Amino acid sequence: MSSFTLYPAIDMRDGKCVRLLQGDYDQETVYGDSPFDMAKQFAEQGAEWIHMVDLDGAKDGQKVNHEHVLRVAKELSVNVQIGGGIRSMEDVSYYLDQGVDRVILGSAAVSNPEFVREALKKYASKIAIGLDARDGFVATEGWLETSHILAVDLAKRLVEEGAETFIFTDISKDGMLQGPNIEAIGELARVTGKEVIASGGVSSIQDLINVKKDERKIAGAIIGKALYTGRFTLSDAIGSVESC
Repeated sequence: MSSFTLYPAIDMRDGKCVRLLQGDYDQETVYGDSPFDMAKQFAEQGAEWIHMVDLDGAKDGQKVNHEHVLRVAKELSVNVQIGGGIRSMEDVSYYLDQGVDRVILGSAAVSNPEFVREALKKYASKIAIGLDARDGFVATEGWLETSHILAVDLAKRLVEEGAETFIFTDISKDGMLQGPNIEAIGELARVTGKEVIASGGVSSIQDLINVKKDERKIAGAIIGKALYTGRFTLSDAIGSVESC
């Protein structure tokens, strides 16, 4: 992986590409009928990775849109990471054994720590921990619940268990196009000493440059709504970030 990676996001619900506002399932916008076609566009613009989220899976606690994920992994020359509805070692193996490069575990880090510990022990760098935070506290179950665990405290515990990669989302920023919470993301990178990927709030190429230039070495950024609403193209973002 390069020192700073851009991850175009494909959030899937009912087999379509959608975006939710602050994780609210009642505030959904559909941006495309085919996750594969969207991934193909991103790949053609230079994406090294595609970030995919099974929103139905996150809500239902089981994988739902997995066929779209496997098609992207098998037919396109990009790396794929998938989150949403992955609740067991069988789910993890299902994806990793069929060409997906990284699996994201989120709610399970709180609700089923033994499973996450086992996944990290077996698959190590192929596991990313998705830390979705509201006011610094971890949110779970598709953001429908907020725990009493600080994201930073959970991350430190998971590092001891082998976690190498974190994806940090400030829910208050997600889909709002108001810029990412660089302070919180950078602090997580500093405290853990591991790869931390920024998620939520990216509204401009300048936001991406600011994330990359943070002295605490943030590993990358996920881009969603800004791409879908035409604020900039992925190819322009990649070019600008690589040259800064």
